[in-house]
Amino acid sequence: MAIFLQIPPGDLVSALGSDAATDALRVTAETTAIAMAAILLVGTPAAYWLATRRSRLRDVLVTLVELPLVLPPAVAGIGLLAAFARLGLLGGTFDALGLEIAFTKIAVVFAVVFVASPFYVRTAIAAFEGLDPALPGAARTLGAGPAKVFLRVALPLAAGGLGAGSALAFARAVGEFGATIMFAGSLQGVTQTLSTAIYEQFDADLDVALAIGALLVASSAVTLVSFKLLVRWRSDSRSPTLFAPSPPPSSSR
Repeated sequence: MAIFLQIPPGDLVSALGSDAATDALRVTAETTAIAMAAILLVGTPAAYWLATRRSRLRDVLVTLVELPLVLPPAVAGIGLLAAFARLGLLGGTFDALGLEIAFTKIAVVFAVVFVASPFYVRTAIAAFEGLDPALPGAARTLGAGPAKVFLRVALPLAAGGLGAGSALAFARAVGEFGATIMFAGSLQGVTQTLSTAIYEQFDADLDVALAIGALLVASSAVTLVSFKLLVRWRSDSRSPTLFAPSPPPSSSR
């Protein structure tokens, strides 16, 4: 409330029309859309594969997936630099392909995927693990291959959990700051996202910083409300039982 009440609503809307705010909104929309597409396309089958395995290797892989959740943002940023900068571990490979990763828009996407994907993948693993194993098994006995079982059985049944994971990953992606500013920098119109724009505008124009903060608060609230409505709609649309209720037993005389 302090953010919204700090300046008049008219000035708040006007500040959102500044070049810094519009550029940051465009960069955030572009990079978040690409990152979320990559997270969903790669993370969904990966989560299903991990959920259907029971081995020590699986436990190690899940731990690696969860690691970015507890890493300090500075460690994530310096790790991405060590991996993808020109003199980094994989930088020479990308340089040979004519691609420069660090301090470009690609770096923003990499940072967002790194920090946001665990929120989706871990939730998706739990959603797939919660499925009744008899249902995919029945589909297999009826002749469905692994891909068809995944697409026609597992995905629809786990849709609620996947939606929750998507909402969490999206909220984390939009608010990403630490790894992005270290790995991609904060160049207006190129790598400056909404979160890094707040940091830059804090000294330059506080009204713009407050306006961007208000926008992020509003988007976060919309994400949470949308998630709650989705969960409620999913729960209301499900039938409480697959069979008609049995009539109550007659009392003996």
